[in-house]
Amino acid sequence: MTAADARAASALHQAVAELGSLPPLVFPDECDRLRARLAAVARGEAFALLGDGGAPSGGMLTTLLRMAVVLSYAGSVPVVKVAGTAGGDGPAGTPGPHTPDAERLRRTYRAAAAALNLLRGGLTAGHHADLRRTHRAIEDFVARSPARARHGRLTRGLGAAIRFMEASGATGNTPHATEFFAGHAAHPLEYESALTRVDERSGLAYGLSGHLVWIGGGARRLDGAQVEFAAGIRNPLGVVLGPAATADEALALIDRLDPELAPGRLTFLVRMGAAAVYDRLPELVTKVGASGAQVGWVCDPLHDVLEEVGAFFEVHRALGTHPGGVRLELTGDVEPTAGGPLLSPDQALDLAFAIAGWYAGR
Repeated sequence: MTAADARAASALHQAVAELGSLPPLVFPDECDRLRARLAAVARGEAFALLGDGGAPSGGMLTTLLRMAVVLSYAGSVPVVKVAGTAGGDGPAGTPGPHTPDAERLRRTYRAAAAALNLLRGGLTAGHHADLRRTHRAIEDFVARSPARARHGRLTRGLGAAIRFMEASGATGNTPHATEFFAGHAAHPLEYESALTRVDERSGLAYGLSGHLVWIGGGARRLDGAQVEFAAGIRNPLGVVLGPAATADEALALIDRLDPELAPGRLTFLVRMGAAAVYDRLPELVTKVGASGAQVGWVCDPLHDVLEEVGAFFEVHRALGTHPGGVRLELTGDVEPTAGGPLLSPDQALDLAFAIAGWYAGR
């Protein structure tokens, strides 16, 4: 080992020790609550909306709330909202584990703490979450949308529902309506392990870097370190399934990560492109369902968002199974590059209306 390597190893050891002494970013009871919400998704009783795209901002969270209102009204189901927390020890989506860096681990913790402060702060409890304000913002979007004739009926129905709630004395800001959870792709194990704590109530280990932790496609090897780590924590888990994923692999992941076949424990994030969704997803869903496992199925579009999400809904409609949710990359307030998976607020709301239409066609 060179002198530079020795210094880097010593700095990493110190950073991990620091993280281990810092407060957890989330709490076990919150992880259990999300697991219960995702159990409803797996049973077909709720829809999961995961928003990512860098550090959560007020604009991104407001976009998620507006989408959730449209989807909840159209689908007549609760919407489980999970915001991606910022920071990672390597570029987002990079396959496999990343080489940890001491200062980057510290930045990851600080960024996640800031993101969680935003999620828990006045934003979600204040006027951003008010149903009347949200409805007015949706009406403004519909008024300038080329698809306003198609979207108008749903918007009018939503307005009538809100007026009924007000007339009957129901509040527009229920805890469930303003409830957000935090999730991220698993960071290097040095980081995740440092923030893993044993819950005094149950004696079980929780990864308290976030409520939901998911494993990227390049790191889902059964004998890999990230799968081994995930198997040992109580959190709800996600696993990305790409176009090469097989049903046998999915079943083996269930055996490893969800041996009790408990709804809410495991969510599969389908990230494979529209053509592969049509070609590969039916076998995956059918064989997993036949195994007795109740997993959540979430579309994580790779390229053309509208096409891939549409394919995802078509496959589930044909199978008679539940399209459990979507994971989207959202800008919050910056216009995205044309043709990519990153959505502006207007594009995200347009997609929410499209999903509402697919729900109605089930």
